[in-house]
Amino acid sequence: MLSLRQLKLFRAVAEAGSFTGAAARLYVTQSAVSHAVRELEEEAGAALFDRLPKGVRPTAAGRLLLAEAAPLLADCEALERRLPALERRAPLRLVSSITIASFWLPRILLRFERERPELPVSVTVVRAADALTALRTGEADLAFVEGALPEGEFCGTKFSEYTLCAVCAPDYPISRRPEFEELCGAKLLLREPGSAIRDTFQSALLLGGHTVRPSWESVNSTALLEAAKAGLGVTVLPELLVADALERGELRLLELPGPALANELFVVRRRDSALSPALELLLDCARSQKSGGGASEKHVSVQNLPSHPGIESLCREEDG
Repeated sequence: MLSLRQLKLFRAVAEAGSFTGAAARLYVTQSAVSHAVRELEEEAGAALFDRLPKGVRPTAAGRLLLAEAAPLLADCEALERRLPALERRAPLRLVSSITIASFWLPRILLRFERERPELPVSVTVVRAADALTALRTGEADLAFVEGALPEGEFCGTKFSEYTLCAVCAPDYPISRRPEFEELCGAKLLLREPGSAIRDTFQSALLLGGHTVRPSWESVNSTALLEAAKAGLGVTVLPELLVADALERGELRLLELPGPALANELFVVRRRDSALSPALELLLDCARSQKSGGGASEKHVSVQNLPSHPGIESLCREEDG
């Protein structure tokens, strides 16, 4: 079977004009060169060299093989030169939940870009449940998810957390400290099923024996925020998202029974995936957010950040 090694040895013989010269040039034995040429001649069914008293000379078949092999060998050698730089050029594919992409991911990627400005990064923003699916199917190298740390085929690192707040318009008819029965009787404006925000709130209600029957369901947190401001019901959203509206008096905070609702944030990868230096650096950039993001921080708008040509944001969150 034809191999690149055979072609390289064959070319070396043609260029050196002898088996001895080819062997010295490639630091192999003369017998290895002779064996490779003999195998090629057997596969071609023709002599590739005329054996002369002093050296060898390509036959017509040999010259034809040299011409046809030249582009293949050139491409192979160009690839060999690029091999050491493959890891530095291989794009990183990230998938993120909507909340993390809104508040944490831009800062993480800007930190990463300062260290590796040449490395392309693509980002797909989806629901938390869909982020793990993309990781499982090999569509992403890392997933930024919230809620519970996935187990089994995944391993992950916590890099931050946020508190959930139940809020409504100042004049919405509900107690400041509603029990779950009263809360479930209100019009609930909630994220869609599969959202980590929805799952956390729904789990708290289910533990108390209550069922969620939302008046609104949306993948767009801003739509729920505006609906709550308008007095259409009660919404449950990250504190970072509602902080400004609470400060301006556009919303009021409800004190829910039981422990505070919170979501932990994780960067996750498959256990069987290779951890390249670029991925390790990105993990370090995420871990650095432990002392960064917090409930007191203002909302970070992706649109207000400096231009980032290395990030292709394919956001599936519906805006209309």
